Amino acid sequence: MDMQNVVLGADGTSAEDVLAVARGDAQIVLGEAALRGIAKARAVIEALAAKPEPVYGVSTGFGALAVRHITPDLRAQLQRSLVRSHAAGMGPRVEREVVRALMFLRLKTLASGHTGVRPVVAETMAALLNAGITPVVHEYGSLGCSGDLAPLAHCAQVLMGEGEAEGPDGTVRPAAELLEAHRIIPVVLREKEGLALINGTDGMLGMLLLACADLTRLFTAADITAALTLEALLGTDRVLAADLHAIRPHPGQAASAENMRRVLAGSGLTGHHQDDAPRVQDAYSIRCAPQVAGAGRDTLAHARLVADRELASAVDNPVVLEDGRVESNGNFHGAPVAYVLDFLAIAAADLGSIAERRTDRLLDKNRSHGLPPFLADDPGLDSGLMIAQYTQAALVSELKRLAVPASVDSIPSSAMQEDHVSMGWSAARKLRTAVDNLARIIAVELYAATRALEIRATTAGLRPAPASQAVLAAVREAGIQGPGPDRFLSPDLEAAYAFVRDGSLARAAESVTGPLA
Repeated sequence: MDMQNVVLGADGTSAEDVLAVARGDAQIVLGEAALRGIAKARAVIEALAAKPEPVYGVSTGFGALAVRHITPDLRAQLQRSLVRSHAAGMGPRVEREVVRALMFLRLKTLASGHTGVRPVVAETMAALLNAGITPVVHEYGSLGCSGDLAPLAHCAQVLMGEGEAEGPDGTVRPAAELLEAHRIIPVVLREKEGLALINGTDGMLGMLLLACADLTRLFTAADITAALTLEALLGTDRVLAADLHAIRPHPGQAASAENMRRVLAGSGLTGHHQDDAPRVQDAYSIRCAPQVAGAGRDTLAHARLVADRELASAVDNPVVLEDGRVESNGNFHGAPVAYVLDFLAIAAADLGSIAERRTDRLLDKNRSHGLPPFLADDPGLDSGLMIAQYTQAALVSELKRLAVPASVDSIPSSAMQEDHVSMGWSAARKLRTAVDNLARIIAVELYAATRALEIRATTAGLRPAPASQAVLAAVREAGIQGPGPDRFLSPDLEAAYAFVRDGSLARAAESVTGPLA
C-alpha cells in the first residue's frame, strides 16, 4: 500500500489527494490551521445552542420536521436519531474506493471550519480512514440533494460505533468491534454534528473524481487503438496533420490527433490506401477519430473544472460563515456535479460507439482491404473474432442506455419540502458502469487491431510503426495470444481489458513515443 501522508488544511484538497486516499490508502493528517478553524466554528454553534431561539440543525428537527424546537436534554438524541433514521440504504454494497472517497471529502468539508463540529469528530473520521475501516454503504438511498444522505449516514453511523464496516482485512464486522480493535473511541454526537456528517455532495463528487482519472487513461488508450486500426486498414495519416486541426481549434481534438500521429510515426502500413482499390478518403470512424475523442477530452476538461470548484467548496446546511453568522443555504444541491456526470456518460458512449465501428471494419472482408473475414485463421472452419464484436456491440448498446441523463429527473421528497432534487448519485453510479464498459470496448478493438497488424506483417511484409510494435510485444508478453486457429476467447479478452484498464497499453506506446496526452 502507498502510505504517503495527505495533510488536510482548511483550504480544501486536491483531486490527487482524493485518489491517494481512495485508491492508495494514504494516511491523513489534519493540519493545525484546520483544527483551529474547526474549533472556532464550534464555538459559534455552542453559543447558539445556549440561546432560547431555535436554529435549524442545532435546536430543531430536520427537513419538513424543522418546525419543532428541541430542548437541550434531547439534542444528543436528536443527532443520533438523525443518523440512524437516515442510514436507510438498500441494495448491493458500494465499492470500497467510493466509500473512502466520500468519507475523505466529507472530512475535507469538516476541516473547512464552516460546519460547526467539534475537532474530535474530524479526528475520529480521519482515524477510521487511516485504520482502513470502510463503512458498508448501499447502492440506493441518495437523491443527490440535501447531500448524499443515506450513504453518508451509513458512514456517520460507524463513527458512532454502530452499523457494519469492512476491516482492513476485507472482512465485514460490526462497527463497534472494529473500532475497539483499533482503539478508536466512538463519537457521541452533539448539536449540529449529525447533520454536518450527512449533508454534502461527497459521494457524487468522489465518483466524479475517480471517473475523471479513469477516463483520462481511457481517452489515451482510445487514441492508441484508433491509430492501430488506421494502420491495420492501410489508412492515411495525412488527416492527422497539425495544420488541419489548427483551423478547428478544439484543444481535445488537437491532442488526440497528435497522439495518433506520434503512435503512427515511422509506419510502413499507412499511405497504402490507394493500393488495392483507390480510396480518396477513409471512413468516418477512422478519419474523424480525433474529432470524436477530442470532443470527449474537452468534456472531460469541463468536468475537471467543475470538480475542482466543488473541491474548493464547503457543502453543508446551515453553514458557519467567517463573520460568525450561521445561515441556511442550498449549496447541497448536486446539479453542478450531476450535469457533468451525465455529460461524461454521453462522451463515453460515443467514444465506445466509434471504437466498435472501427472494429467492425477490421472484421468485414468487404471493408478491411485484404484482411481475412473476421480475422479468422481458416475462415469458415474458424469464426475468428466474429463473436468478440457481438460482445463489443452489446457493451456499446448498454453504454447508450447509460447515456440517458439522470439529472433531468427529479422526484419530490420530505413532504414536498425537498421538492427538486439532482439525482447526481444515480448519475455517478451509472457513469462508473459506463467507464468500465468503455474499457472493455477499447480492449476488443485493441485485440482485433493487434491481430490484424500481425496478419499484415505476415502476409504483406509491411512493418507497423515502432510504437505499434512496442504495443504488440507488450500485448503478447501479457499473455494475450495472437492470430491462429479458434480458441477460448474470453480469457484473452479479459486480459486485454486488464491491459487497457491498468494503463499498460499507454505505457507500451509511450516507451517509444514519450508521454502522450
